[in-house]
Amino acid sequence: MKSATLKLDGMHCAACAQNVERALREAPGVQSATVNFAAETATVSFDRAETSVGKLIAVVKQAGYGATDEAEVDEQQDELRRTRAIAAQRRLFILGAVLSALIFSLSMFTSFAGREYVLLALATVVQVALGRQFYVNSFAALRRLTSNMDVLIALGSTTAYVYSVVMTLVGSEAALYFDTAAMILTLVTLGRFLELRARGQTSAALLALLDLAPKRARILRDGEEVELDAAQIVVGDEFIVRPGEQVATDGEVVVGASAVDESMISGESVPVSKQVGDAVVGGSVNREGTLTVRATAVGQATVLRQIVETVKQAQGSRPRIQRMADAVSAVFVPSIVVLAVLTFLLWGLLGRAEAPWSRALVNATAVLLIACPCALGLATPTAVMVGTGLGARNGVLIRDAAALEVLGRVDTIVLDKTGTLTVGRPEVTDVIAAEGEDEGDVLATAAAAETPSEHPLARAIVEAHEGQVATVTDFRALAGRGVECRLDGAELLVGSASLARERGIDLSRLDQVRERLEQEGKTVSVVARDGTGIGLVGLRDTLKSGARRVMAGLQAEGLGLVMLTGDNEVTAQAIAGEAGIDIVLAGVRPEGKADAIARLQAEGHTVAMVGDGINDAPALARADVGIALGTGTDVAMRTGQVTVVGGELPGVLRAVRLARLTLSRIRQNLFWAFFYNVAAIPLAALGVLSPMVAAGAMAASSVSVVSNSLRLRRARVG
Repeated sequence: MKSATLKLDGMHCAACAQNVERALREAPGVQSATVNFAAETATVSFDRAETSVGKLIAVVKQAGYGATDEAEVDEQQDELRRTRAIAAQRRLFILGAVLSALIFSLSMFTSFAGREYVLLALATVVQVALGRQFYVNSFAALRRLTSNMDVLIALGSTTAYVYSVVMTLVGSEAALYFDTAAMILTLVTLGRFLELRARGQTSAALLALLDLAPKRARILRDGEEVELDAAQIVVGDEFIVRPGEQVATDGEVVVGASAVDESMISGESVPVSKQVGDAVVGGSVNREGTLTVRATAVGQATVLRQIVETVKQAQGSRPRIQRMADAVSAVFVPSIVVLAVLTFLLWGLLGRAEAPWSRALVNATAVLLIACPCALGLATPTAVMVGTGLGARNGVLIRDAAALEVLGRVDTIVLDKTGTLTVGRPEVTDVIAAEGEDEGDVLATAAAAETPSEHPLARAIVEAHEGQVATVTDFRALAGRGVECRLDGAELLVGSASLARERGIDLSRLDQVRERLEQEGKTVSVVARDGTGIGLVGLRDTLKSGARRVMAGLQAEGLGLVMLTGDNEVTAQAIAGEAGIDIVLAGVRPEGKADAIARLQAEGHTVAMVGDGINDAPALARADVGIALGTGTDVAMRTGQVTVVGGELPGVLRAVRLARLTLSRIRQNLFWAFFYNVAAIPLAALGVLSPMVAAGAMAASSVSVVSNSLRLRRARVG
């Protein structure tokens, strides 16, 4: 199976999206197809042995819409196309507004011979100029025995126009509705202009991300510094990044040291120290020293492009909450046509007005116009587009809209300990000297003894000692227990208490402190010289900076917190106590973590699992939604449905807040879209709403839904 994304053109409502989706799903070799009306994309999974992207594009075109392979779409060109479409609608609206105002004024405030023919001429210009797009799209839909919003608009405006033309030509004294026909098209065109402009803003986050990549770079060629287009960089090229400049593409520092602002991919404002051998991400900003960087990835392989593609994938997906709106939209248009016909017949046959069929025409037209399901089609995808874009700017990558929806409903967060809550490596937390000894000497002695060792605890002790390390002799490592050696003729031992006792070392001066450190979940190394214990070194995988604040923030959101770890109960409880987590599941093997998640789900909880994306893969997959902590350079390798770029815990809190805000917007949008249709259709059928008011209200409903989604852009999730 292969997956492809098509960029669509010519869709004007949710029914259009349904038509395209139906055509693609019925095409040979297609396994699944999802059309996003707001993003104007179709995501298709298909058997490459039976069909191809070219054939799928042909299917869309045969259905009456435009399509291109998104892989071949230039984002800047696509934005130019959107800008031109907006400008075209603006010009049409201005033309319609001027002529409609003139028609309305002549209809209401003047009376002269031949007035009706002047109105006919002006209304015909509006009908042709503004109505053309609706007629073309309507004929294309009807030819395929389907319907869409344009059918309703064309029916409503044409009915009022044709009725008025007939009455004019036969010289009838009946009321004319040229002003109604013109105002319908003008107001709907205004709505389309505002909607296109607002929908363009929903994808602004993607363009902003792409703009982060610098256009020029100082590349080293034959030892000379040459300023070239950044697109000319190839893997292996070296380029210069001066203070205040952006890193041209992903690479590795080969000369220099600096602090680099990676907030554009991680959401964290604190610059990250970089030195020789460290990875840097294209688009990040060099804040201090000059760096020479060797390119390791260019073009589509860069982290920035991966982030953009992940956001596009999420924006093209569909959450479960949208299914209800899709089901309604699929049957809405034909149902409204039937309702309009019934309204026309009932008012014509049963109406008591002076001109019942004229009144019937007006009310039926109002029903056609008020009921367009555009707001339903825009309610969910616009919120998803803005939400995922906001997430990308805050270091939260959401891989599909369903995960965003589920995360918004989560009530329990399960967190791995090592590498998630903690830094993932042991650090020296305590240096205790026996009576009469010096703490500095204890640490220096331990560091000297551990220098030849490669054990993680040994490395932590050596790193904690900042001074010169003495050279030892007769070094011997005892696997899992400690080390022995000689220094200036003295016998040294650094290791476990059991090893010290085995060697006959007296620990009576240190046992009470050692037991306290072990109760705090720390690993304790005894430091002895010539058979006497001179001190203790306590080590532990320490809590990440800000972890307690993040846990408090999650609890403030009403979430239950659970720590899941394979570590022992004492250490786990100590870390959980520091973090502020009440429920601890300790001693759980990797294969048992998924079972622990399942038990929580069986109790009725909606669970999010936070882990490193590799060791915790089974648990991440079993949870309702998996949140993987990843660094800026391995975004594409992460297994969670949500990835926190940079791997820092504050991103988890941002992800939860973002999901809840987005889900709230979706619910608001759907409520108002449904409420609008449910309340407005009966009013139109009962003759309370005029066609002009109906056209304006229909346009306003779509714009209000998009505007409500756009409010997310100003939300603070940090």
